Amino acid sequence: MRLLLQNGQILSKDNTLIKQDILIEGSKVVQMASEIQAEDKMHVIPLAGKLVIPGLIDMHVHLREPGFEKKETIETGSLAAARGGFTTIACMPNTRPVIDTPETVEKIIQEAKRVGKARVLPLGAITIRELGQELTDFRALKKAGIVALSDDGVGVQNSHMMKEAMRKAHELGLSIVAHCEDDTLAKSGCVHDGEFAKKHGLLGIPNEAEAIHVGRDILLAEDVGVHYHVCHISTEQSVRLVREAKSRGQKVTAEVTPHHLLLTDREIPGLDPLYKMNPPLRSAEDRAALIAGLKDGTIEIIATDHAPHTLEEKAMGMEQAPFGIVGLETAFPLMYTHLVCTGELLLSELVEKMTRKPAEIFGLPYGELAEGKRADLTVIDLEIEKEIDPASFYSKGKNTPFTGWKCKGWPVLTLLNGMITYQENEK
Repeated sequence: MRLLLQNGQILSKDNTLIKQDILIEGSKVVQMASEIQAEDKMHVIPLAGKLVIPGLIDMHVHLREPGFEKKETIETGSLAAARGGFTTIACMPNTRPVIDTPETVEKIIQEAKRVGKARVLPLGAITIRELGQELTDFRALKKAGIVALSDDGVGVQNSHMMKEAMRKAHELGLSIVAHCEDDTLAKSGCVHDGEFAKKHGLLGIPNEAEAIHVGRDILLAEDVGVHYHVCHISTEQSVRLVREAKSRGQKVTAEVTPHHLLLTDREIPGLDPLYKMNPPLRSAEDRAALIAGLKDGTIEIIATDHAPHTLEEKAMGMEQAPFGIVGLETAFPLMYTHLVCTGELLLSELVEKMTRKPAEIFGLPYGELAEGKRADLTVIDLEIEKEIDPASFYSKGKNTPFTGWKCKGWPVLTLLNGMITYQENEK
C-alpha cells in the first residue's frame, strides 16, 4: 500500500515548521517534498498543517505481563503507547516471572508482534528474580532479544555484584540501566523526606537514597567502561554527579519523567496515593535541577516510567498503595504544554529527547524521519486543547495525578513500519 500524508509540517534544524508531504510505501518513507501529487490507488490522509515527527520512543515502561495482567497487558499497554504517539517502548523486567530467562523474553516479543501496535523491546533482569543474589545469563538473554539490563523496581544493593554485572554487560555490548536506591536509607518510606512527610507523619525517602547509588555506580562504571544509564533521575545531587561524570567523558546517561519535571511534594493534595511514585516527588529545588539538567544536556531523554495499577490498589492509602502512575497517553501533551509553550524547551529539543536521543543512546535504528528510513512516525495536533481524562485511556491503568489538566500537543495519528496503529476517533 502507498500512503500519502498531505499538507503536514515538519521541524527544520532551526526549529521552524515547514510544509511537507510524505509518501510511504510498505515500511519505508520513500519521498518527502513540499508537494507530492496524489495518484490512483494511493491512500491519502490530509493533515491540515499538523506536525509530523518520528515515532516517539519510551525506554522505561511497565507492561506488567506476565503475572500482573489485572494492571496491564502487552496488548493494552501497546494500544496506550500507540495512542500516546509511541512506536517503540522498552518494558522493564519486574514482572512475575521476572524477565530473567530467554523463554520469557521470547514470549514477550512474540506477543508484542501478535498485537502489532508498538515495537516492544524487553530489558532483562540483572539478577535472578531481581533478588540481588545471583547474576542472570546475560549472553542468553541478549541472544533472546533484550536491549539492556536492569533490576528496575529495586536497586542492586551489593556493590561487588553490580561491578561484576557491569563487567559482563560491557563484554557483551549491553547497557546497565539502574534503579538507584539504597535500601538502608529508603527503608519503607512512601514519599520524599521533606515538609509533606513531616506534616503528615510519614516516613520519607531522602535524596541520598538515590544519589549514593548514582555516585557508587558512576565510579564502578568508570573502572569497567560500561554504558551506565540512570533511571528516573529525581534529585539535585544525582544530576550534579551525572554532569560531573559527563564532563570527564564518561559514558553516563540519564532519563527523567514528566511527573518529576512538573510536580513537587508541595503539590500533593493531602494523602492522595495517585501522587505516590518511586522515586517520590521531590522538592522545588530538585525539580529546578532536573529542568536545568534537561536543558543543558546532562539529562538526555524523557521516559514515562508508565506504571499501571488497579484503582483498588491505589485506594489502599499513601503508606500501603503501590508506587507508580501511568504516563504513555499523556507524556507528549504534558511536556509540550508545560515545557515548550512556557519557553523552557524548544519544540525541536523536546522531540529530540523523545525520539532521536533514546535511539542514539541505546543503539536503536529508529527515531528519524527521512527518505529511506523506517516509516515510524507520529502526527501531533499542536492547537487543540483537551483535558486529561483517565476514563478515555486505552491503558488498564487510570492512576494519574494529572486528571483535568488542560494540554495541547495531542497525537492524532501513529504509524509503525508504515502501518496505522492509532488514528484519532477510530478505536
